[in-house]
Amino acid sequence: MSQRRRLIRLRRRHIARRGLLYSLVLVAAILLLGGIGFWVLDPKVQSFSDGLWLAFTTAATVGYGDMVPSTHLSRAFAVVVVLLGLAVLSLVTASLAAIFVEQDVEDEERHAELELLRGLRALRHDVSVLRAEVEHMVEVQAEAVARLDAVTRQRDEAAERPSPVN
Repeated sequence: MSQRRRLIRLRRRHIARRGLLYSLVLVAAILLLGGIGFWVLDPKVQSFSDGLWLAFTTAATVGYGDMVPSTHLSRAFAVVVVLLGLAVLSLVTASLAAIFVEQDVEDEERHAELELLRGLRALRHDVSVLRAEVEHMVEVQAEAVARLDAVTRQRDEAAERPSPVN
């Protein structure tokens, strides 16, 4: 495999993993800000951890019902958290899918490279066999030429000798 192809593969893998990292950071930021927002805006949210729980269930659109926004302002905030949550969780899903697809592409490229290497080895073997056959044919031809030269010499020598008179 060429050095350039390896660099491209590493770059794609790095981009896919970086995308997942950025998506997870966004999820954490939205959950933290959502938790703080619900804690501040909704009087029924007694603690920051309750705010985080409400932010998570809202962003993930799970809505267990154990905690719900109770004021108009916290409900409006919940709409924003739902929209951001859907967007960012979609990014996380897409980033994970990109990593899996990238792995599949790498596996296919590796498989194709192995097939090419096998084909190259087979060709090298065939060339080696053909080279041996050609060398053998050259030897056979050299022997035939040597025999032909010997026969030609004998004929020429016989032609130069005087023939016996009867």
